[in-house]
Amino acid sequence: MNDLRLFSGRANPELAKRMRDYLRLTEGQIAIKDFADGEIHCKIEEDVRGRDVFLLQPTCPPVNKNLMELLIMIDSFKRASAERVTAVIPYFGYARQDRKEAGRVPITAKLAANIITRAGADRVLAMDLHAAQIQGFFDIPVDHLYAAPVIDDHFKQRGFHKDDIVVVSPDEGSIKRALTHKRRLGGNLAIVDKRRSGEDVEQANLIGGPIDGKVALICDDMISTGGSICGAAHMVSKAGAREIYLAVTHGVLCGDAIQKLQDAPVDGLIITDSIPLTPERNMPKISVLSVAPLLGEAVKRIHHNTSVSELFSSNEPKPDEP
Repeated sequence: MNDLRLFSGRANPELAKRMRDYLRLTEGQIAIKDFADGEIHCKIEEDVRGRDVFLLQPTCPPVNKNLMELLIMIDSFKRASAERVTAVIPYFGYARQDRKEAGRVPITAKLAANIITRAGADRVLAMDLHAAQIQGFFDIPVDHLYAAPVIDDHFKQRGFHKDDIVVVSPDEGSIKRALTHKRRLGGNLAIVDKRRSGEDVEQANLIGGPIDGKVALICDDMISTGGSICGAAHMVSKAGAREIYLAVTHGVLCGDAIQKLQDAPVDGLIITDSIPLTPERNMPKISVLSVAPLLGEAVKRIHHNTSVSELFSSNEPKPDEP
């Protein structure tokens, strides 16, 4: 481990500290600051020649600033002769722009992957990408982790009996993710039929169940403005769920998401620390689980060139399976 160094940008230094504690590493010495005109300056304050360097920087809001900071850090370490640079991106911004939904629009997720590669990253470690095909947007190796085991362990510790649980997918696109949670937790599966018309979203039907008297766990990869997942919560509440919990990996929580959560019939929101939870976005309903041990173990395995997929036990679904 002597050649392994973990550095952090300014997007999520708390997660970096938890990862260093898990790996028993000292803090990587790096100075990042903004000039008066908004330009970002980076200086590595220790020798990294020949080192295996990991850079933690989720590209969460402010997305453009955090992405540019990541690119500048990558370039700095490549010019400082690091042996390998791995970009650890727990939350990958622009992931929802992963295809052309209309004419004359970009595929920005591919563009972001291209510039990270072009900046000099040798490898990427990501978590719960919005669309699995984004791995193929990179021309370098990508290790894709899932926070589902961390979230499921939390619910197991709460003592919910599998016969009391119904795992709810808030839309058709999250069915595979909901099935993964169902296989670990038991219970039944329900799907919210979401209809989109322009900018408006309507929860039209609830398929599966039963819901009445059950503990509903609504699972998704992220909560942004909260419209879809809170709409699903209202529908599940009308169907008679006795408790409702939202479980997502990335708590983006932008716009009026907090107000929607306060108004929704939700008993709790479980998120991870892939994105830092600022005080103005915090509320009593929110519980934060740390993915630092999962990321830290993946970093250690990448450093030692051992299997990352073995992080997931043999009696659980494999990371690339539904």
